[in-house]
Amino acid sequence: MDIMMMRHQKSSPRSDYRRRERERVNESISLSQKFRELKSLTVELAYFSLEGVSQNSQLKCTANPDHAKSVFRFDCVNDECVAGDFDLSEALAQAVAARRSTATGEMCCRGWLSKTTIDQVRCRNILRYKLILGYSTAAPTGIIELQAV
Repeated sequence: MDIMMMRHQKSSPRSDYRRRERERVNESISLSQKFRELKSLTVELAYFSLEGVSQNSQLKCTANPDHAKSVFRFDCVNDECVAGDFDLSEALAQAVAARRSTATGEMCCRGWLSKTTIDQVRCRNILRYKLILGYSTAAPTGIIELQAV
């Protein structure tokens, strides 16, 4: 008789938060469903310490609007951060609404530095981002009157 043992991951404030965020992302619609005119999206991220001087890491990725989700978020680089991270959903929505080809900004992580500092010390890592957006060419709508030549 085979006995299958399942390993149960220990629950922590950080893992609970990340699980809820993963569910929120997975339940959201795709970028192409939310922003029909958006055809391409490249994201450049640079993570900095709370002083904003020393860069911890950087990342450049290209999102496929058909598969990427409209809850557009990135984890904080602090492995101990609880309930922080960076949600770029609103920044992306504003850029698309204004039909910008690029959008840049900076966000401060509002999570807790670690599970031992919850309600005491904020994480405050910094994310500087650049969104590079491509759009489909909009076809004319309505009735177009043609004149005979």
